[in-house]
Amino acid sequence: MTSAKYDTAKLFLTGRSQAVRLPREYRFEGEEVIIKRVGDGVLLLPRNNGWKNLLSSLEKFDGFQIERDQGEQQERDWGDF
Repeated sequence: MTSAKYDTAKLFLTGRSQAVRLPREYRFEGEEVIIKRVGDGVLLLPRNNGWKNLLSSLEKFDGFQIERDQGEQQERDWGDF
């Protein structure tokens, strides 16, 4: 079993809000992040490239194909529909 490495960040107040000073290796590009409470913690995700992240993460699953062979289009008899 491997042990996880944890880093720390400083909390501070700016006006009436609490802020986190992230170490350089954790910095985000852009001006906003998506924030979500997860249990007792908080998850920060980049806001500016959500679709890019989604598509790149889906490619990691076996059998996932963004494009696929649809085959020939079949004629349908819709009858009295």
